[in-house]
Amino acid sequence: MTRRSCAFYSAATVDAELAALEQRIETLIAHARELRAENELLRGELLASQERNRELSARMTQATERLDALIARMPD
Repeated sequence: MTRRSCAFYSAATVDAELAALEQRIETLIAHARELRAENELLRGELLASQERNRELSARMTQATERLDALIARMPD
């Protein structure tokens, strides 16, 4: 606002704009908190999925080794 445009603003207008801005900020803060909580949940799910993937990969390796051993014992 310049000094000239400042004269066109009444106290009620400024108060209304500040109230609207305050509401928008509160909404943004609430949304940021929701996103942070969701992100934390997703990180936990990702870690669990990665652990499960490691376990399944290890089981696949063991199964492959056992199959290879069985194939090696088969007569020609």
